[in-house]
Amino acid sequence: MLSRRGALLLAVGGLAQLSLPRAAPAAPVAGRVADDGAAVAALLTERAQALAGSTGLSLVDPGYRNLVLGAGAGPGRLTAGAELAVRVAGYDDQPVVYPRRLTLLRTAAGWQVEREESAGGPPPLWDLGTLRAVRGDHCLVLGLADGPDPAELAAVADRAVPAVSAVWGTGWAGRLLLELPATEAQFVRLLEGEPADWTGMAAVTTAAPGAPWHTPADRVLVNPGAYQRLSDFGRQVVTTHEATHVATRAETRAWTPLWLSEGVADWTGYQGSGRLPRQIAPELARDVAAGKVPAALPADRDFTAGATGIAQAYEQSWLACDLIARRYGPERLVAFYRAVGAAGPGADRDQRLDRVLRDQLGLGLAEFTGLWTAETVRRLEP
Repeated sequence: MLSRRGALLLAVGGLAQLSLPRAAPAAPVAGRVADDGAAVAALLTERAQALAGSTGLSLVDPGYRNLVLGAGAGPGRLTAGAELAVRVAGYDDQPVVYPRRLTLLRTAAGWQVEREESAGGPPPLWDLGTLRAVRGDHCLVLGLADGPDPAELAAVADRAVPAVSAVWGTGWAGRLLLELPATEAQFVRLLEGEPADWTGMAAVTTAAPGAPWHTPADRVLVNPGAYQRLSDFGRQVVTTHEATHVATRAETRAWTPLWLSEGVADWTGYQGSGRLPRQIAPELARDVAAGKVPAALPADRDFTAGATGIAQAYEQSWLACDLIARRYGPERLVAFYRAVGAAGPGADRDQRLDRVLRDQLGLGLAEFTGLWTAETVRRLEP
């Protein structure tokens, strides 16, 4: 089931987006703490405090919680399961939770951590190498010492945030936290995905591990290979698209159609670019030239990774949102988006969408779809 998280992929002739499922909340760890639990807990408290210095980040109250000890492989060893909770100052409203598995060794000086690794879920970026952080005016970019320079991405993000606020207002955090691994394999690992599903994707916005379902705690994960293959213009569109998903998180719901959530992100990304419709929607333009005119707005399934016509689905979505903005004004597009999110769940999403369209734009879903189809032909035919 796809959520409303935007990910951009490098498509043939243009940019398209996918969405990432939201991570489920971490379940509490339960179990017996061994007699050495107090000593181990003290060790992990010191280790968590040292984490801030080793990463170079301003971390608020880092700590290991829900500690469970078990017998190790041999005398003088213990295993431990715990949740590492960290919060980046100024960016995370709630702790980000990483399940960890540790091997502990008893030495003359007391218990020491022999090994620590992920115990499920995406790992923190510092598990993959030495972290280096760059702070911009509106962003924090976390990269790796052996990867691309995060300063370049910070400059792009600093332009994206004001561009998004100009459309969506200042009611969001107005900042981005981006992670830039060194390789595509690391990018896939941070997403816990199959490599074939994520190949070529330039970026994805997802909730931080362990964040409460109701709490915006976003990370923009950037695929270094695909991102670097984009033009400067493409990188700006991608980053602004992702920033739009962060800005609209509070107004996006499970019943928000993907064509709308991805369409407004693309529309915001292309705002002020001066690009013509045929440049923004090249795949759809080729279909129209061949007589293949869409008769219905894209369904959520059309955005599935690897789906046939996924590029067209995103281009159709951009055109639908652009139609609303040009015909009724950008402010009405924003109001319509928020009204859809506020409409609440229901058995028939199309009926609910029809009501919101009538309230906000004065026409129903069927009439809007017909108008959009005619507009597609008018704006994209040779």
